[in-house]
Amino acid sequence: MSSTRPKIVVLDDWENAMRDLVDWERIRHKADVQIHSQHLVGSDLDGALAGANVLVLLRERTAVDAALIRSLPTLQRIVFTGARNRTLDGEAAKAAGIDVVNTRGGPSKANTCELTWALLLGAKQRLLHIALRHDRTQWREAETPLAMTLEGKRLGLIGLGDIGQRVGAVGRAFGMEIVTWSPHMTAERAAQHNATHLPLEDLLATSDVVSIHLVPSASTRHLLNADRLALMQPHSVLVNTSRAELIDTNALVQALAAGRPGFAALDVFDEEPLAADHPLISLPNVLLTPHHGFVCKEVMEAFAQDVEQHLVEFLEG
Repeated sequence: MSSTRPKIVVLDDWENAMRDLVDWERIRHKADVQIHSQHLVGSDLDGALAGANVLVLLRERTAVDAALIRSLPTLQRIVFTGARNRTLDGEAAKAAGIDVVNTRGGPSKANTCELTWALLLGAKQRLLHIALRHDRTQWREAETPLAMTLEGKRLGLIGLGDIGQRVGAVGRAFGMEIVTWSPHMTAERAAQHNATHLPLEDLLATSDVVSIHLVPSASTRHLLNADRLALMQPHSVLVNTSRAELIDTNALVQALAAGRPGFAALDVFDEEPLAADHPLISLPNVLLTPHHGFVCKEVMEAFAQDVEQHLVEFLEG
């Protein structure tokens, strides 16, 4: 390690969780620390990273590709939070001799399930339309669609891993019928989780609510394209707390404008933060949250504990 003080850069600490939960006092004795709570791009990002020895990434908020890695000759360690980071070029980092480590994920799957249901219930009840506000001038808006009850309705789960199973269990508690599809799903595996396996097109055409819980791959990119979205019912709700690339966003904007599906509740987007002029924002039949599925106290505490440990290990050689 150089005789000069190492430089540690933390990116995208939007919730100020790393700032508040890491014990920085012991680290600042041995290193210079910069914590950025705003998303940096272009020259701002280049300036922040210049001379950095350690980079801490909050999830996948800033992509670190091969070109960026080549521009950081002093970088020795990358710490990313969570179990995986698909926007970090691990092979390029390895080739550059950079040590890459990660943190625990914490109870992020539980929180993602909870957010999925918060979005689903908020969407089906049209809470943004009916919620009372301080400037409310009328008790009810006459044009708000009547909400359906979930009991007896069909919940279609695209993906039945840990999160999909949790979402399905809640759906059964509401009295919903659970159907599922994924690239390698079988009728036997679905039955083990009290679900029925259907072809994807049948699931989309017959489900009242569709919730996506797949890990993306090359074969599932834009899985929900224009043709498949058109199969959904006018009253149906589409929820995505997984990854944006599973849906063709341009096709979704057009599908929502056409009323199939009737409503979408989304926590993930092709580019984050979502641009202020993005066409999704102007649609009346959407509920949008800022990639909040993993954001909770317990997850951030796990991130902070492990980030601190990785930084201390680096500084102590």
